[in-house]
Amino acid sequence: MAILQLEDGTTYTQLGDIARELAPLKVQLNCWPVGDNPEVHSLLAKDALSDEEKEQVLQAVDNYFAQLRQTAGYQSRDLIVLHPELPNLDTLLSKFNQCHYHTDDEVRYIVAGEGVFGFVRPDGSQVELTVQAEEYINVPANTEHWFYLTPSRRVKAVRYFTTTEGWVPEYTGKEIRFRSARVI
Repeated sequence: MAILQLEDGTTYTQLGDIARELAPLKVQLNCWPVGDNPEVHSLLAKDALSDEEKEQVLQAVDNYFAQLRQTAGYQSRDLIVLHPELPNLDTLLSKFNQCHYHTDDEVRYIVAGEGVFGFVRPDGSQVELTVQAEEYINVPANTEHWFYLTPSRRVKAVRYFTTTEGWVPEYTGKEIRFRSARVI
């Protein structure tokens, strides 16, 4: 269940309320079930996955990729697996925990774990959305945002791309005034 926190302390957990609050940003949030395949759930419970295991997970949820390919022209996908024992985790995350935007939509389907997307709304206020397992998010191109992990520091996310370059962050230098969940 996604959790949206506003700077004034207001918290929303109902998808309708979250959608209303994020509407000015055109951020899309949906619930996408992973399914009930025990082998896939066993893989999702592990910290690290081999390339072969990642491909198994991707194939298990490729019905969503097929849909995105047909409706929005997505060309590729991968599975990013982050956990506390990953070498250089902090270096990797430092690229995204500053305010930035991309010239392409940032699309993720969280299959395990959770992460936090922060946004700068048109009125200048800031909000943070914790996205959890079985949730899909599309952050539109040119939307100022940041991303970090919750204290569990674990996430497995399918990333969908329309180009082979992926998402290149363009840093805005804007100060992040609001953090709802501190990283350890």
